[in-house]
Amino acid sequence: MAKERFDIRQHVTDQIVAQIEAGTPPWRQPWTGARTVAGFPLRHTGEGYKGVNILILWAAAHVKGYASDRWMTFNQAKELGGMVRKGERAAKSVYYGSVEKEDEAAEDGKRRVHFAKVNNVFNADQIEGLPEAYYVRPDPPRDLGTEADPELDAWFAATGARIETSAEPRAYYRPSSDHIHMPPVETFHDAAGYYGTLAHELCHWTGAEKRLDRIKRFADRKAYAFEELVAELGACFLGMQLGIEPQFDQSAAYVEGWIEAMKADRDVIFRAAAEAQKAVDFLNARTSAEADADIGRAAA
Repeated sequence: MAKERFDIRQHVTDQIVAQIEAGTPPWRQPWTGARTVAGFPLRHTGEGYKGVNILILWAAAHVKGYASDRWMTFNQAKELGGMVRKGERAAKSVYYGSVEKEDEAAEDGKRRVHFAKVNNVFNADQIEGLPEAYYVRPDPPRDLGTEADPELDAWFAATGARIETSAEPRAYYRPSSDHIHMPPVETFHDAAGYYGTLAHELCHWTGAEKRLDRIKRFADRKAYAFEELVAELGACFLGMQLGIEPQFDQSAAYVEGWIEAMKADRDVIFRAAAEAQKAVDFLNARTSAEADADIGRAAA
C-alpha cells in the first residue's frame, strides 16, 4: 500500500483553525518579558524565518510551550554539539527552492522548476548540549505604560504614512484620503495596545494602489475578512520585530470569516502570510531608506 503523502498546507491550516476556534491563535501571546512560548522563530544560523513558516513554528511552540527561538534539523543540532532528546517529535517547516532541468523545448535547453520541500525541525528546548546562546532565558517584562515611546514613534513616522490623531474613538485606514486615524495614545489601556493597533492599520496602508496594490482586489465581505487577516498577521510580525505585544480587534465577524475561509481553502493562510510578509518588508525598506537619508543629511 502506497504511503500517503504528507500535506503540509492542510497540516498548517488544521493547526491554526483549531487554535483560533479555541480562542488561542498562536500569534496572541505575550511577546516581551517572561513568556511560555518561543518568540520570533530563527534558524540555527540566527536568520529569521519568513511568511507561513513563522506561523507553523509559532503554532508548534504554542502547543508545546517552548521558550527558545532557535529551530534546526537533527543533523544541524549534531553539528553544533547538541543531541535531540529521545522521544522528541519534530515540527514541520517549508523550504521553497528551484532547480534547472533540461528541456529541449526551451530556448536555452533548460527550464527552472520550483518546488516546496518539508523539513523536520526541532526547537532548542528539545535539544541538549547546544551552546548557551541557543537557549532563551525569559527577560524581565517590558512595561510600556500609557505614554508614547519616542523610538517607536520615530519608526512609525519613518514609514512616511500620514497618521492623524483626534478624539474620535476609532482607529482605521481610509483609502480614499490615504491616511490612518488613531485615537490619542493616552486613551488606550497601555502603549502596547496603541502601537499594536497602529501596526495593524499601517499594514492596511501598505495595500494602497500606489504601494502594494492589494486592497482594491478585496471588494466583498469574504475578501475583506482576508485583508483583515493579512493586516493582523502583518501587525503580529511587526510587533515581534519592534518588541511590543500587539492588541488586536478580533471581532466575531472577522474570526468567523477567517475560519470559514481557511476551512474552504487550505491555501488561504499561506496567501495571507505571504501578503503580510510583503507588507512588513515594504515598511522595513521605507524605514531603512529614511534612516539612510537622515545619516546623509547629518553628514552634509
